[in-house]
Amino acid sequence: MAKMKKDSYYDLVYYVTRQIPIGRVSTYGAIADYLTLGSARMVGWALTQSNQLGSEDIPAHRVVNRKGELSGRVHFKPPSKMQTSLESEGIVIKDDKVQDFKTCFWHPQELD
Repeated sequence: MAKMKKDSYYDLVYYVTRQIPIGRVSTYGAIADYLTLGSARMVGWALTQSNQLGSEDIPAHRVVNRKGELSGRVHFKPPSKMQTSLESEGIVIKDDKVQDFKTCFWHPQELD
């Protein structure tokens, strides 16, 4: 794991999420596995909190579920914002799912 300042779990999730390149997506589970703390659900909670705080510097829209589905879209205002943000970065979405998911997928291990 890349060297990170040891802050709260949420801070670690936000750090990793900020590293996801434009035009790529990661998953809640990949982030949780990389941090070796908690679960995919805990990553989702952290990202939901960042959305509620209106944090624009945390690209939570780049984190999807393990199937490439935009499961977190309900936490965006409006819910379509997750899809439009991804599409503005060149990611194709159809029926609330990332198309060509394997090509777009970014794993946090790429930080190492």
